[in-house]
Amino acid sequence: MSDLPTEAPAAAAEPPGPAPPGVDFRTEPSRYRHWRLSVDGPVATLTMDVDEHGGIVPGYELKLNSYDLGVDIELYDAVQRLRFEHPRVRAVVVTGGKEKVFCAGANIRMLAASDHGWKVNFCKFTNETRGAIEDASAHSGQTWIAAVNGTASGGGYELALACEHLMLIDDRSSVVSLPELPLLGVLPGTGGLTRVLDKRHVRRDRADYFATRTEGIGGRRAVQWRLVDEVVPRPAWEETVARRAGELAARSDRPRDATGITLTPLTKTRGAHTIAYRYVTADLDPQRRTAEISLQGPDGDAPSDMAAAHALGADFWPLAVARELDDLVLDLRTNETELGTWLLRTRGEAARVLAHDALLLDHADDWLAREITLYLKRTLKRLDVTSRSVIALAEPGSCFAGTLLELLLAADRSFALDGVFEEEPEAGCATVTVGPMNLGPLPMGNGLTRLATRFLGDDVALTAVEAVENMPQTAAAAEELGLVTFAPDDIDWADEVRLTVEERAGFSPDALTGLEANYRFPGPETLETKIFGRLSAWQNWIFYRPNASGPDGALRAYGTGRRAAFDRKRV
Repeated sequence: MSDLPTEAPAAAAEPPGPAPPGVDFRTEPSRYRHWRLSVDGPVATLTMDVDEHGGIVPGYELKLNSYDLGVDIELYDAVQRLRFEHPRVRAVVVTGGKEKVFCAGANIRMLAASDHGWKVNFCKFTNETRGAIEDASAHSGQTWIAAVNGTASGGGYELALACEHLMLIDDRSSVVSLPELPLLGVLPGTGGLTRVLDKRHVRRDRADYFATRTEGIGGRRAVQWRLVDEVVPRPAWEETVARRAGELAARSDRPRDATGITLTPLTKTRGAHTIAYRYVTADLDPQRRTAEISLQGPDGDAPSDMAAAHALGADFWPLAVARELDDLVLDLRTNETELGTWLLRTRGEAARVLAHDALLLDHADDWLAREITLYLKRTLKRLDVTSRSVIALAEPGSCFAGTLLELLLAADRSFALDGVFEEEPEAGCATVTVGPMNLGPLPMGNGLTRLATRFLGDDVALTAVEAVENMPQTAAAAEELGLVTFAPDDIDWADEVRLTVEERAGFSPDALTGLEANYRFPGPETLETKIFGRLSAWQNWIFYRPNASGPDGALRAYGTGRRAAFDRKRV
């Protein structure tokens, strides 16, 4: 968006260029403007109390606990901190901090004023955050409860849908609703529609009625239709919420006496042409429309045990690299929308990567090992659903092994150098190594590993790859096994990579987004693949249509007293 705030100008050492973009995904509880987080033993309460004047950009007020990207950035941070800093928390209650309103959903003025890309990326991020909540309930023993203490509309109900247990106050006025279609001419972020059917198992005919009714549904009908799990009279509200949270907390396997890991502020240098962390860097080239991303492997041996890993805290390499890559993907996705091709490289010793993987997997019953593995899974999924062309380059000195091999497997195309560069013969040949992390712990949104997705329907090829577990494969062997796309030699390397990048830059970005979204998720259809596939297609298209975003569209007409003017042709 043109009116995004900007950071300080780039340092003098930076090449000339525009000031860095201003959306920063880093925050922490003392800086929250919209949420209050409190912890009482095994139960945490996250209260949504949005600052009306705290929009991430000017031009609208966040009334009735409506939200924008800034509100959801804080929510995502809270989700992460609850998992890592509060291992003893077994249940999380999400509730509203305003009278008779839980959350009014995404702010309509914000949506109407935002450009197309901002709207789509905003919806994607909110769905990823809700996915992280669902992941906590499903895999971390940290059950999320929606204590809907007032009306929950649109994205507000979507937030509740992400929770494992939904409680609605029964006060004759509070309802849940998905009114985007009748009021705004758009969809409820697609996550709402998908979760109503695939997660809540609401009957299709009832869901159709629900999503076309502006008034919403409350009381007993909301329970009968499975839109919520229970309704609670106002006099018994606080007591019932506390009791339910205690019951769900009692089922958890999270430790009762563990000490959390502080998610210390990320050290990040952000310029017009570079983004740098400790282990992750990106060189931005607007002319080539590329971001060259490099991940550094561990700079030392793996800790001797998980106790030593706990002592390292946020400096433990798998956690540090996951946090840095997560932040980089969000930064580039939001702030560098014209850099359509990402080139992925790694540097380091493959054996150290595999040793860190082994430590996590050998101690899978340790809460921190589990949380780091789950975080790596979520970060890689974020890469999977990003609308950028991803090309992995395995060169001498690279360490595409185990966890870092997942980056290569996530790429749309990959190259491995066959041999060495003439000017750097001492670097040795490039190799890639399949490790235990590639065989199950880091599934994609379709529920399959990236290897199983790569070799879908070809069990012979998948078995051959599994047979070389922990055995470094040269470029030629990796190409033969199907682990990389091409293995050019030193003579052809630069030209093949250059032509691929130039070709990609010349294609329609919209067509590439559709192509990549289709090819990245073969195999089983899941709640996640539906949500993000529909974001790339249906919601993308609907947001772009004049019926929603045109001068006489529903988004712009809302609240003005004018009726939207629809093109009545069905497409």
